[in-house]
Amino acid sequence: MGQRVASAWAAFRASPFFSACVLVVLIAAAAGLFAGSYTYAFANPTPRHIPTAVTGVPPSQVKRAEFVAGMEQALGASLRLHSYPSFADARGAVEAQKVFAILQEPAAGLPGAPRLYVSSASGASVAQLLAETAPMVGRAIGTPVTVRDINPLQKGDPRGLAIFYISLAAVILGFVGAIQLSVHARALNPGERIAFTGGYALLGGFSIAAVVDWGLGALDLPFAESWLILAFTLFTSGMVFTMFNTLVGRWAMLPTWGLMVLLGNPSSGGAVSWPLLPSLLGRIGRWLPPGASVNAQHTAVYFGSHQHAFPFAVLAGWAALSTAVFVGWRHRHPGGR
Repeated sequence: MGQRVASAWAAFRASPFFSACVLVVLIAAAAGLFAGSYTYAFANPTPRHIPTAVTGVPPSQVKRAEFVAGMEQALGASLRLHSYPSFADARGAVEAQKVFAILQEPAAGLPGAPRLYVSSASGASVAQLLAETAPMVGRAIGTPVTVRDINPLQKGDPRGLAIFYISLAAVILGFVGAIQLSVHARALNPGERIAFTGGYALLGGFSIAAVVDWGLGALDLPFAESWLILAFTLFTSGMVFTMFNTLVGRWAMLPTWGLMVLLGNPSSGGAVSWPLLPSLLGRIGRWLPPGASVNAQHTAVYFGSHQHAFPFAVLAGWAALSTAVFVGWRHRHPGGR
């Protein structure tokens, strides 16, 4: 009996049905994880800490403390206050993406209501929450608060999601392209595979930017910079799959999907700003290629004079690591001549 079971199991393992059954289970599990990861990140975005600039001298420190306490209670989050000597300095902090809003008190001895300046371009979901909450809190404490948006979103992207979508396209097409090279161009040698990955990255980045900007007019992109960011994202994503293909062979899609889609995209800050994400996702997202892509693209579109090196370093780090693993262990990669 045991011998017959062992023989039947060996025959099943050698048949195409074994891999098909494994794929059925894995795809079902991936579907649940996919839905769960995005629902966890996006379904009920709740702020934790919102960096806020404060400028001016309040008529009453008690009133300021009362307003801040009311905002924190209404939002269920803490306002991390950073004092600046002038409104210009506070505005510079917004442009540098150090703060999400500015609370400006009227000049000492002069009448007037406090003003809360929000920045939709910094984070549309955060700005919307602040704009809805501040007037209610002001009325509750007897101090009217006016709200103004100093960095509105572009007209073609009223919800601020276009950057997330184009970055998502670059991430997914990046590793799908690498999969297709592995299937249809298996004989490529390592240097050739890297070159062709770079080739479809450059063309794909141009295509995405051209369709979104020139074709649809959804975003007014700084074209050359946005194109290169998208190309860098496509290349990095493609090389991440190539690395995993080198390490685990035909199951490379599993870690690639987990890293780039299940974890990377929900934590990227593109659909929901980082202050509203679960705290762990908000911290992790900056260090993954999707988050770095969104970060670089967002800064290029809305804060071009304050572009920073960190997201490019993240993309470069992942691309360099993936390429080094592929080249160093190329004998394990299922391809080449």
